[in-house]
Amino acid sequence: MKSDQMFAAAGALLAAGSVVVGAFGAHALKARISADLLGTFETGARYHMYHALALFAVAWAYGRYPGPLVELAGWLFIAGIGLFCGSLYILALTGARWLGAVTPLGGLSFIAGWLTLFIGLLKSGK
Repeated sequence: MKSDQMFAAAGALLAAGSVVVGAFGAHALKARISADLLGTFETGARYHMYHALALFAVAWAYGRYPGPLVELAGWLFIAGIGLFCGSLYILALTGARWLGAVTPLGGLSFIAGWLTLFIGLLKSGK
């Protein structure tokens, strides 16, 4: 599978997962966890969707401007979804505050992904 196709497929799957998680939060968790933990969960779902959609941008960019930095940006977005969103989901569900130490690593992955995509597009030479 080509990288652009793989990132588009990952974006579609992760976007679907974001909708499932968001619906779970809105319907199953609303009455079960505190408002502040629900807000944490919703933040995870929101950033999950943003970066699932960002994978479509990576797929488009890789199709037009292929290069290792554009590809790396996609992997950084996937890592960010796992670290940032995953830690927020687990924190909201379990109350395990120590996961707050993992969340910034996911945020850094998102920031690095956007900057890597920017640099990759500038260096593409097209």
